[in-house]
Amino acid sequence: MNTDQSVSRFKETPSREWSEESEKILQMRISELGLKLEGTRLEKLVDQLYRELDSAGIVLRPRVYLSDEWGCPEGIPVISIPFYLADEELSILEDEFLEGIEGKSAEEILMYLRHEAGHAFNYAYRLYDTSEWREIFGPYSRPYKEDFKPNPFSSSFVRHIPGWYAQKHPDEDFAETFAVWLTPDGNWEELYKGWECYEKLLYVDRTVKKLGRTDPIVSGEEYDLSSEQLHYSVAEYNKLFLPPKVDIPSYFDGDLKTIFKSFAAEEVESRWKPAHEFLMEFRRRLVSNICYWTGLQEAVVRSLLLHFIDHSRELKLWVNTEEIEDTLIKVTAYATTLCMNRLYKGDFIVK
Repeated sequence: MNTDQSVSRFKETPSREWSEESEKILQMRISELGLKLEGTRLEKLVDQLYRELDSAGIVLRPRVYLSDEWGCPEGIPVISIPFYLADEELSILEDEFLEGIEGKSAEEILMYLRHEAGHAFNYAYRLYDTSEWREIFGPYSRPYKEDFKPNPFSSSFVRHIPGWYAQKHPDEDFAETFAVWLTPDGNWEELYKGWECYEKLLYVDRTVKKLGRTDPIVSGEEYDLSSEQLHYSVAEYNKLFLPPKVDIPSYFDGDLKTIFKSFAAEEVESRWKPAHEFLMEFRRRLVSNICYWTGLQEAVVRSLLLHFIDHSRELKLWVNTEEIEDTLIKVTAYATTLCMNRLYKGDFIVK
């Protein structure tokens, strides 16, 4: 196989052979997959970002490259995009292995690009070193915590990337504020009028008008992109980036029996299906919605749903296929309550 070809060419065999082709991809070094921005939808989306920056009065054009995740190297105005987004079939494969990826649709990718452009603008003009920036957003030196307790309905922060991302750190707060400000037809003046974060948006607006057409202090041209060459395999990447499963205590069986139904095998009619299959089918929808509204880490929410799946299988529980939406509401409400307990009380069950 010619390794300088795009991995999308791997899937030229029937779907029943796809697992073998997947294994070939998993064992290949990422740097050998021949991935690039040029000629892909990513190139068009980056060009769109550049047009948005130009329309907003910003001369900065941060370099964009493929790496292992979304981001900007600290203090450097360049943008990295996860490598798998450069190929549709690889994106599908990674979405399967990682139980979800950031940026499946063009709209989502642009959301992340605008966010990273916010970091780039901050770094290009070293805004984080100014007293005004620190007064509005907080100290840049504040410790960065992946595990934080968001306030889902705070008016002090804009809403952009799912998970109340602006509340993570002052740098993320600025990047999210910038992204909301930059989004075409976002109507931030009307949407956030009266919110506490409105002053943050006004800061971005006046700062861009002041600095947007001036040369950046830090260009990012000196940053060596080759320092981030991905010489490990896709399988090693998956092992590194797949969130670990969280241990969930076993005190939910009674509640699962309330939501679902127990039957003897001979009593099961055609309208019933195993509860674990139902949960598997809707797990991503459940995890996505619960994470969005609670702000709890995805790994924790996913582990809770996997626990429900395992125990529903062990308990031989069933769901009525004529009551799917009603059952989804029950599972969502129940899991959300548990997750809010975990987030603010330290455990799923408050004793």
